Amino acid sequence: MVTLTLLEPQQKTPLQHWSFENSSAIKIGRAADNHIVLTDSLVSRHHLELKQISDGSDGGSWQVTSQGTNGTFLNGVLVLQSPLPNNSLLQLAQGGPMLLFQIPEIAGQENWLPASLSHTCTHEGNSPKNLFCIHCGQPLTVQQTIRHYQVLQTLGQGGMGTTYLAWDAAAVMAAHPQLLVLKQMNADMAKIAKAQELFEREAYTLKSLNHPGIPKYYDFFVEGGKKYLAMELVHGQDLEKRVYATGPVTPNQAIAWTIQTCDILDYLHSQEPPLIHRDIKPANLMVRNSNNQIVVLDFGAVKEIGTTPGTRIGAEGYCAPEQERGQPVTQSDLYAIGPTLIFLLTGENPFKFYRQRGRNFRFDVTSIPTITPQLRAIIDRVTEQLPRDRYQTAKELAGALAACK
Repeated sequence: MVTLTLLEPQQKTPLQHWSFENSSAIKIGRAADNHIVLTDSLVSRHHLELKQISDGSDGGSWQVTSQGTNGTFLNGVLVLQSPLPNNSLLQLAQGGPMLLFQIPEIAGQENWLPASLSHTCTHEGNSPKNLFCIHCGQPLTVQQTIRHYQVLQTLGQGGMGTTYLAWDAAAVMAAHPQLLVLKQMNADMAKIAKAQELFEREAYTLKSLNHPGIPKYYDFFVEGGKKYLAMELVHGQDLEKRVYATGPVTPNQAIAWTIQTCDILDYLHSQEPPLIHRDIKPANLMVRNSNNQIVVLDFGAVKEIGTTPGTRIGAEGYCAPEQERGQPVTQSDLYAIGPTLIFLLTGENPFKFYRQRGRNFRFDVTSIPTITPQLRAIIDRVTEQLPRDRYQTAKELAGALAACK
């Protein structure tokens, strides 16, 4: 008889248990025709097979054959086919499910955890750029551990806090271990009531939303007197960095991205009560590498319509006049689409094109060759001084942009 035990990856505690009597082959994978079915996206349909290669009173000899696209690790080492000693640890893909293989007649007791679980990989042969070991699949360098999150890198530091790249090895927030963003509020900011409000508002807002263009919320907690927000890691580049790195984009691309942004704003403005982002700008618009789709970042400034007029929040050049006065409306988010288009098409700070026109200051884009008269009319209307003179909804603005293509 042999047994296989599914282990929780961090604490190595048993989650599920299978026993096989008189079996000479055990198939494991995601497909329903396997002996052990593991519904994890990292696991292939027919990931591996365990086969008895000799009989014996001690349970005989076994070998493992890997057929998985993402590989199989035996006691931390990547294998294709290998003898399978008793009390071996099998991991299906880097960061995938862990199975303990045992022959109870030898182990003495089925749930005994062997020394192989404390196997120490030397991490030899890894590139300096690697985050994870190519052999054992574990992080190569952990800066610190905050609860069950292993901090691998510092992504950025700002006035509000520090953003880390973290590894949720315990898979507490998802079905399998994963990389995520962990935001820590600065100790200095924690003393300021408004800063605390903004940090907590981002967590509260993300938790209530579900849209592919908005990062997923995972966790919010206080540890050691510091507040933390765990959220989805979006693989991509924000539009500000992208334009500074590669230059202005084509009108068709700029229009496509702003239409996607309008779709996300329509979702926010359709909440009950409507939510105003208040900080739409290229630095808060990320393009996913996988599908070239926009994701809106930074929900700390989000405000519900009907709440008391508050602090002025918004980037210079992107902020609507009424928002400057602390009285934002949904059309304030639409206003920011105008200067965002100007930046995407010129690579210049839109404030450079903000000049006096009559009694008011307006954006003047007549000298920009890539901005057609039709697109210029949209920028003019969406940046009108009074909200009532702009497009009234994100859908209406998206329709006007689509007609420019």
